[in-house]
Amino acid sequence: MIVTLFKLFISFLKVGSFSFGGAYSLLPLIEREAVTNNAWLTHDEFLKVLGMVEVFPGAISIKYATYIGYKAGGVLGAAAANLGNLIMPATIIMLAAYFYQTYEKNELVMKAFRGIKYAVIGLVAALIYQYGARNFEDAKGIIIMLLAFALVFFFKLHPAYVVIIAGLAALVIL
Repeated sequence: MIVTLFKLFISFLKVGSFSFGGAYSLLPLIEREAVTNNAWLTHDEFLKVLGMVEVFPGAISIKYATYIGYKAGGVLGAAAANLGNLIMPATIIMLAAYFYQTYEKNELVMKAFRGIKYAVIGLVAALIYQYGARNFEDAKGIIIMLLAFALVFFFKLHPAYVVIIAGLAALVIL
């Protein structure tokens, strides 16, 4: 059990340490740790859990850490995974806040931040492609995806409402 808790902590410490750019940019990291490196989830289960964590409020990394940690090590596993997940981002953001306040007028620092932003956009685009390619199995699912896109992009509907509408639409058409 101690070995499992340590692996959960270290795996999510890695996720928390390298998850730049927000929720969706870290999914490949979580997938590598949970599916490839430790086999806590299958690839199909990873995608099913993604659907589940998107329904509930909160940070995706915390929800994945909780799910995977609980599955692998119960309540202590969930605690170990979340602790690992939170240590580095909290430390990094405190250092970044200090660094930013000290060097916010430095052109090289601002260029570096812009470069990171563009890299994150690329990571998110790659994830969208991978996730979409695995899930374009039927036209009905694509209709729900396009409906969700339109509701957010064109009608500026709150994402929570889009999730509810997608769930209801799936009950009717899937």
